[in-house]
Amino acid sequence: MSVATKLRTSTKSVPERRAILGPTGNRVRVLEECRRKDELLKKSQQQKKPKKPAVSDMPQVVVKHNLSVDSSCSSSSSSSSGSLRKVASPRRNVKRSAVKIVPEGAEFASKQDLPVKRCDWITSNSDSLYMSFHDEEWGVPVHDDTKLFELLVFSQALAEMSWPTILHMRNIFRKLFDNFDPSSVAQFTEKKLLSLKVNGNLLLSEPKLRAIVENAKLLLKVQQEFGSFSNYCWRFVNNKPLRNGFRYARQIPVKTPKAEFISKDLMQRGFRCVGPTVVYSFMQVAGIVNDHLLTCFRYQECIANVKKKCDPDVEESERVTKALENTCLSQ
Repeated sequence: MSVATKLRTSTKSVPERRAILGPTGNRVRVLEECRRKDELLKKSQQQKKPKKPAVSDMPQVVVKHNLSVDSSCSSSSSSSSGSLRKVASPRRNVKRSAVKIVPEGAEFASKQDLPVKRCDWITSNSDSLYMSFHDEEWGVPVHDDTKLFELLVFSQALAEMSWPTILHMRNIFRKLFDNFDPSSVAQFTEKKLLSLKVNGNLLLSEPKLRAIVENAKLLLKVQQEFGSFSNYCWRFVNNKPLRNGFRYARQIPVKTPKAEFISKDLMQRGFRCVGPTVVYSFMQVAGIVNDHLLTCFRYQECIANVKKKCDPDVEESERVTKALENTCLSQ
């Protein structure tokens, strides 16, 4: 064999490896290349796909009632190449007008837990004793003479003290004035009068203390004339509390024509320190006038209490009337 022939045979290209045909005979399956392509495609997809935030990283909120979020994700049909899923944005499906987001742990108070509405001068910072006095005593009709005398003295003391101060010293007042027994206070001597001291100071000014003793004496005379001090006080309003029905505290007067009329009558009888302002304060606290604001829960309660007290009298009068009618018919 010649050298040319050897060179020709050496330069002849080596035939490529024959592909393995599939069952159909027309699809080439090169497993290694397919796997390599799939791995490269998955890596590229993982790099492009945004990282999903963890549940612990998301802000914790409470969504109430009408929040409708479509959490379903629309996904395209998966192909061999592995396309990315499209996640529906929550903003598109949330009804903004119905969403209510509150901080975690927040609790909504029910209507029963809400504070009751009181008169404007009673606030959350008011003295607890004064608040109880407003809720239980102020504006409640009083018909006991001893209690009425006590409230008259307190109304006179308002010129020198406030209601919270008076209420905190209430037991001291009762001790010094013998539980406001008019017959006992009427017998106070000058020495006894000047001994009404607290921490070395007189409980009230001297003219005020003298007026209280003098008024106790006159109250006994009123009892003899009208049967009781209660009958005297309530006859000015026909035994029925007045109801003003004010909506705002600024509308409540410090005195009224009715208070001026009662004040004038008291002074004509010799009572002292009973001006129209003192008398109107007395009318308010004794329930002769209901000056709770319309928005205050005590306004309706005081009215209801009056009706309850009147109902037995009405029933009794009806029973007596029926008995008289039956007697007349039988005759």
